Amino acid sequence: MPFTEKFLTAPPPVEVAGRHIKRYHVTADPAGIEPDVEKAAYAILPRLLPEPDGTPPAAFVVLHRGGDDGAYLNAYTWAWDNALHFRGAAAGQPVLGCPDRDPAHFVVLEPRLIGCVWELPPLLHERDAWVRHMLAPERPDLPAYLTDSLPDGTTGDRS
Repeated sequence: MPFTEKFLTAPPPVEVAGRHIKRYHVTADPAGIEPDVEKAAYAILPRLLPEPDGTPPAAFVVLHRGGDDGAYLNAYTWAWDNALHFRGAAAGQPVLGCPDRDPAHFVVLEPRLIGCVWELPPLLHERDAWVRHMLAPERPDLPAYLTDSLPDGTTGDRS
């Protein structure tokens, strides 16, 4: 099967467990991610976030609906002012320890995979946005960081 880019959308940020969470959704389906999969992913999200460490309370997630039964939630939380903490969850993918093929039955991943080729484009953008709005200015600007997201498009439209 030849490689095909997927659709990437950036829903508005949400607040979870006292953190501002920027969101990215990745799917081959132009209609987006099924509501039950999205709801289940965000229900497990608090378990993926580390304890606060004094860094402004911000994170970003990539919710990826695979082409088979799999669904993946990657949570990247800013820590130590300039580092990323990672924790992930998956559903519907027995090879990763999921108990069944239900794409809405998320479990926290033990293998610490940080993302696949469709999930990685937000990483570079988020690094640059964090520097631009939180580290480079004289005063950090969390609201500006939270509104600086990749535009909707495909995972390959990142020039």
